[in-house]
Amino acid sequence: MTLQASFTLQGHNPDVLTCIANLSNDEVFTPPEFANQMLDTLEQAWAESNAGKSIWADSTVTFLDPFTKSGVFLREITRRLTEGLASQIPDLEERVDHILTKQVFGIGITRLTSLLARRSVYCSKDATGKFSIAKSFDRDWGNIWFDRTEHTWTGRRKERRSNPLTGDEELVEQVGTGKCRYCGASEGEYARDEFLETHAYAFIHTDNIKARVNELFGADMQFDVIIGNPPYQLDDGGHGTSAAPIYQLFVENALALDPRYGIFVTPSRWFAGGKGLDAFRSRMLGDHRIRGIVDYPKLYEAFPGVKIRGGISYFLWDRDHDGPCRIQTMWDGQPAGEAEERYLDAYDILVRWNAAVPILEKVRAKNEPTLDARVSSRKPFGLPTNFKGNPNAAGMSEPVKLYANQRVDWIERGELPINRGWVDEWKVLMTRVQGTSAAVETKFLGRPIMAGPGTACTETYLVAGRFDSSREAANYARYLETRFARFLVSLRKSTQDAARGVYAFVPDLPLDRLWTDELLYERYDLTAEEIAFIESQVAAHDATLLDVPDPDDA
Repeated sequence: MTLQASFTLQGHNPDVLTCIANLSNDEVFTPPEFANQMLDTLEQAWAESNAGKSIWADSTVTFLDPFTKSGVFLREITRRLTEGLASQIPDLEERVDHILTKQVFGIGITRLTSLLARRSVYCSKDATGKFSIAKSFDRDWGNIWFDRTEHTWTGRRKERRSNPLTGDEELVEQVGTGKCRYCGASEGEYARDEFLETHAYAFIHTDNIKARVNELFGADMQFDVIIGNPPYQLDDGGHGTSAAPIYQLFVENALALDPRYGIFVTPSRWFAGGKGLDAFRSRMLGDHRIRGIVDYPKLYEAFPGVKIRGGISYFLWDRDHDGPCRIQTMWDGQPAGEAEERYLDAYDILVRWNAAVPILEKVRAKNEPTLDARVSSRKPFGLPTNFKGNPNAAGMSEPVKLYANQRVDWIERGELPINRGWVDEWKVLMTRVQGTSAAVETKFLGRPIMAGPGTACTETYLVAGRFDSSREAANYARYLETRFARFLVSLRKSTQDAARGVYAFVPDLPLDRLWTDELLYERYDLTAEEIAFIESQVAAHDATLLDVPDPDDA
């Protein structure tokens, strides 16, 4: 194939990069269409900051994808530069060679993806091979680097053992029990031989990312644009939301390189939750250089076939920006409402829906206490989810009815590790994990369970409230069922996890009455449009609430 053909046939259907299966839910290939949407966002921002000039017509701009997989970002950048620089460098071969050797750079995350990226960008896995469209390289990896990196194990357990030669006791490190000091990977899972990938990503396994990049590409290299889709988490015995994320480590190191622009796609869990993401979220919300966020809340929409709970989003970081962030939510391929500019640090989490902000402001204007002060932490009675009690109360001296995972057991009161005094109170229980595998979440909370005196629960549930009377408990349970309360929960609930923190926007109201959605809408002076938005987001529960007596009969 000629050099000219390799670029003119980019529109040929199908594009091979749309046909490659993802490595996993953690290392997701970016669809070309999505990559181009990100590049369109970058192009617009550059033009707005540079008197309308095109970034693709500048032969000095440098680009880095430090977590390249398929090479789609680098390929599409190359294609755009090839078109944009045509008048400056008329000869196609010279133009392409300049772009690939002077402007486009990448770091592979595995050996396989580095070869794939080189094939996508250079048309050859060897940048110096005869089929490569880059002609000036003197190294086979070109500008897309990869080399095997090892984890750095720390924190190994130590055991006392007798020295077989001297008989003296000594402390011996137990190989396989450590964690990587950079990414937290388990040594038992990731201490691998030379034939397996270590997944010790070089970009985050360093104490000085600037020095590391200088080693790879030259001490005088300063990247204008850093772009990409980092690995999301390591499969390290956890799964789904229980596995520790690592994408924030890539983003932090990328921004530490001080590019002119950074644009990255990540899971949206950092908006309101995510294991170990509190510090990252605080930093992101307080960074007024984040110029724009495009958010895809709907499961599978941005990356078809990939289940990323909470959806995904991409953000544009602009080194010279100091102001509000433009937020746009996408739904079924179309903008969901108007994009709005607002400061991200208005709350301790990012409220993803623009239409939700005025509703939340009306609620918070009353300065009422919130339900997170009522709701228990995990393991309210100290019992894990897998705890199994007795099938009946026969022979027990102080039997306690135990709400467990999809069953009811019995336990002796004295066997409860903590909070035995709660046994005698009326309680409202809520499941700690709530969500479905559907593309759209509509309930956000499960049905409340009324648990009277003589009851306890395992970690499957949280004690959402404790009361002296069944009337108060019933009113509280009915309140938690309202669309209004569940809507406020939804603003903080980014995954299936419904921990205490998701209740922090829900006002703690007097329980001397039965709250309905109509009364709540009136209390907070919501408009017809605001009510319609709430009800478009949150489905009504079934009419009958099991196990909750009518307060008038209590």
